[in-house]
Amino acid sequence: MKFSELKLQANVLDALDAMRFDECTPIQEQAIPIILEGRDLIAVAQTGTGKTAAFLLPIIDKISTGTYPEDAINCVVMSPTRELAQQIDQQMEGFSYFLPVSSVAVYGGGDGNIFEQQKKGLTLGTDVVISTPGRLISHLGLGYADLSKVSFFVLDEADRMLDMGFLDDIMQIAKHLPASCQTIMFSATMPSKIRQLAKTILKDPAEIKLSVSKPAEKIIQAAYICRENQKLGIIRTLFDDELPERVIIFVSSKIKVKEVARALSLMKLKVGAMSSDFEQSEREHTMREFKAGRINILVATDIVSRGIDIDDISLIVNYDVPNDGEDYVHRIGRTARANNEGVALTLVNEREQGKFNNIEKFLGKEIYKIAVPEELGGSSEYKPLENGRGNAPRMGRAGGRMKKT
Repeated sequence: MKFSELKLQANVLDALDAMRFDECTPIQEQAIPIILEGRDLIAVAQTGTGKTAAFLLPIIDKISTGTYPEDAINCVVMSPTRELAQQIDQQMEGFSYFLPVSSVAVYGGGDGNIFEQQKKGLTLGTDVVISTPGRLISHLGLGYADLSKVSFFVLDEADRMLDMGFLDDIMQIAKHLPASCQTIMFSATMPSKIRQLAKTILKDPAEIKLSVSKPAEKIIQAAYICRENQKLGIIRTLFDDELPERVIIFVSSKIKVKEVARALSLMKLKVGAMSSDFEQSEREHTMREFKAGRINILVATDIVSRGIDIDDISLIVNYDVPNDGEDYVHRIGRTARANNEGVALTLVNEREQGKFNNIEKFLGKEIYKIAVPEELGGSSEYKPLENGRGNAPRMGRAGGRMKKT
């Protein structure tokens, strides 16, 4: 479906035309009419499906009619991280270029001047506030952020916000909203805690669920069946001959981020680290260095597995096996973007074999197994039935080495 077939105003369509947006993605085609109708919505859609436009476009369309107060906050968009809030704000600027709709991004990590700019925007009234939960709570606590006239409340990456411990903040913010507020929730997954949140703050919502897409065909996927103490050695052998320009190594915990980054630094590799333990300013600096090529390797938790747009990452390494198939797809989806090719490698220790087997079942295929170099002790046997909770048939181990990227 084309955007021109939706009931969007002419000036919104002009902005889309200027940005060369023509065809709707499935989430946009389904969500925009529902939001324009004024219904609450819960939508399950992963990063990369166009969900930001799916909620921004109808909200901008409605606010631009001039029937909403000019000196008040009309919409609040909640984001789990500063980085995602910045990206939403950038898209907001593009979509509203021809429209009289204002916005401000509100997040932590800046200096006093940035805080004052945020305070000014909240005090004078800005049509759309895009904020992280903690920083909006800070402004609310100081008494000048008035949410009593908000007409639209959007929770983006709701599952990620709950994973990061923001449930209490979200509920506190929701108490400041009027009962008439239209609430829109986007989540990449639908665990029970998300359904419970939806029951609490949504009113008779419409529901959209897009199936999680499989990894891009251009991603070469492979795995090492190994012992935990072999993982750093495997990474060392990967980079013996040539270091890819940009690599993300995903680990399971904030403590492990620091441990693995420190070990790679001792190998004389240009490495950066990112987790929620780091200050926002540190995370932003690390991302700039990574994008600029001054850092080759980024060691991170799942904080960067969603919503971060870097098109030329050539290699993803799952140092620890992701919790489930959806997390796996999100992680490796950081590579092979913008029609590029990419490689995704997963290091699977004995205790992780069950989880990895479940990921293979989710994908509907066996992932190729690379032999661990003999100088590191060779591969472990792949026995997911015995070594985890997987229940698929046992699969043999493949030999050979993968060509360096």
